[in-house]
Amino acid sequence: MFLLILFQILIDGRDANAVDNEGQPLPTLVYLAREKRPQFHHHFKAGAMNAMIRVSSRISNSPVILNVDCDMYSSNSDSVRDALCFLMDEENGDEIGFVQFPQCFDNITKNDLYGSSLNVIMQVEIHGMDDNGGPGYIGTGCFHRRETLCGRKYKRGSKSESLRWDHHLRIQDSASVLEETCKPLASCGYEENTEWGKEMGLKYGCPVEDVLTGLAIHFRGWRSIYFNPERKGFLGVAPTALLQSLVQNKRWSEGDFQIFLSQYCPLVCGHGNIPLKLQLSYCVWLLWAPNCLASLYYVTIPSLCLLRGISLFPKILSQWSFPFIYLFMATSAYSAGEFIWCGGTLHGWWNDQRMWVYKRTTSYLFGFLDNILRLLGISKSAFVVTAKVADDDVSKRYEQELMEFGAPSPMFTILTTLAFLNALSFIGVLLKLAMHGQTLDQLAMQIVLCGLLVCLNQPLYEGIFIRKDKAKMPSSVAYKSAVFALVLCSLAYV
Repeated sequence: MFLLILFQILIDGRDANAVDNEGQPLPTLVYLAREKRPQFHHHFKAGAMNAMIRVSSRISNSPVILNVDCDMYSSNSDSVRDALCFLMDEENGDEIGFVQFPQCFDNITKNDLYGSSLNVIMQVEIHGMDDNGGPGYIGTGCFHRRETLCGRKYKRGSKSESLRWDHHLRIQDSASVLEETCKPLASCGYEENTEWGKEMGLKYGCPVEDVLTGLAIHFRGWRSIYFNPERKGFLGVAPTALLQSLVQNKRWSEGDFQIFLSQYCPLVCGHGNIPLKLQLSYCVWLLWAPNCLASLYYVTIPSLCLLRGISLFPKILSQWSFPFIYLFMATSAYSAGEFIWCGGTLHGWWNDQRMWVYKRTTSYLFGFLDNILRLLGISKSAFVVTAKVADDDVSKRYEQELMEFGAPSPMFTILTTLAFLNALSFIGVLLKLAMHGQTLDQLAMQIVLCGLLVCLNQPLYEGIFIRKDKAKMPSSVAYKSAVFALVLCSLAYV
């Protein structure tokens, strides 16, 4: 059968004539487009990585593999040396499975419109994981020890010889011969009835194969290192539209929760394999999706109860209100301080709070529901690639920090319905107070909560009522959401 594989050695590092403009030797450069056929699942990014692992083992068999996403580039030439310093450390280097650099972006706006910088995660949370046993593998900017990706377990006291300078593959075959012998390794049927995707290479069957693979490496006894230098090792492109960001977070939360519900759950499979503190560190990520339940409650029920005059919190002047007030003030102050300490602005923190609500009420909700449907056998998980290419108009609005709506989406319908619901509840309770002179004491905390949600939704209201550009909220979404919100409000009086 003819193999539909494009494989070419563009630069042969063994060739004495392969030099740059300054006469310095160039490394081997290979282009690979693996074979794909409808009857074989190609397993997306994980399948591509595994094909490259096999092909590279025939070309050089380098003991260290650098994984960088296609939309990222190197920003620090010292990153290779830094990673090797950890992997070749005489005392602890042999137990290091991979060195993870932070995921950073070069197109973040001043106030981080979509909360895409992940500064708090990269500068606080993952550093905490580093102290608890090692960070997870986040899919890019990572230096892997080849043997860890090939399924090797770590044995304490064993010394690896793979990183010695003279321990590498010496290939005598010509470039043309190598090209022909490597092509079968990238064929779509090569992995049939093998351990690839199970015990070998990146794991299959999960939207976040990187997190699952890193977790499996930790289960096999390896540690990992998180290195966050002042000059970032790698930079990429963050989503420039709201829907892109929500879809990306939907995939992350769905895949993370799928891991929690699987045989690889850190609290089950991790028992005896990794420290309890690292198990709990992983669970912070893996339980993103169920957070949608509490978030949906707080953005709907208190507002609906306002319309009926039902109090859910203690009176504002009661001593029982102090714990609620203290918790709100303390967490808000801590969150804002943490965000600013990580290099953000106060306005950026407010944008981050908005995205926190948006992601929990849409991305995490769909991720949670997809997992439930998958468990019931109704649907299957799918890998959704986040589009990063934007036209000039989208890029211009992004730089001006104008939210991009434009496309009709179920996620936008939910956000707009909740925005209408909170606006109607807030206006309704203020009218009641003005007309009937009711006291604020009993409903004050709910009014504050509803008012904050209205303030958070300011860009959404602008997209519905004020903006006239292509990125405004589609009229079809606004009309449907208005009807849904009115139905919910009417149910409050039933």
